[in-house]
Amino acid sequence: MAIKRRTKVDANASMASMSDLVFLLLIFFLITSTLVNPNALKLLLPKSTGQVNANPTVSVSIKDWGNDQYTFHINGSEIAEPLSRIEDNLVGLLQNEADPTFSIYSDESVPIKEIVQVMNIAKRNHYKVILATQPE
Repeated sequence: MAIKRRTKVDANASMASMSDLVFLLLIFFLITSTLVNPNALKLLLPKSTGQVNANPTVSVSIKDWGNDQYTFHINGSEIAEPLSRIEDNLVGLLQNEADPTFSIYSDESVPIKEIVQVMNIAKRNHYKVILATQPE
């Protein structure tokens, strides 16, 4: 005698929980992407064809305010640092790095004299330095 089941097993799975999970992930990534770099300085970088794929952990930005006034900012901070304190701050930030490297972001109107002063800090402390440019 063959015994048959009266109830059938439903092979379909509900996708409601999967759509909830995707929606939550979408919200998470939208929120975290706005927090990546909220304090970026607006700079017009010079153009160059050569690009480097290094990832420095520290950046120094030099901004031209006109009338021979230049401000120095570390890691995109809106608070300007005097040039005399830049070296101490860089030494503090790069002291635990295996390969200390920092990048210089400079307005294209900043004289080379200001950029060389920051490069001399790198030379005195045996740091590698990258001058940031825009691709052509």
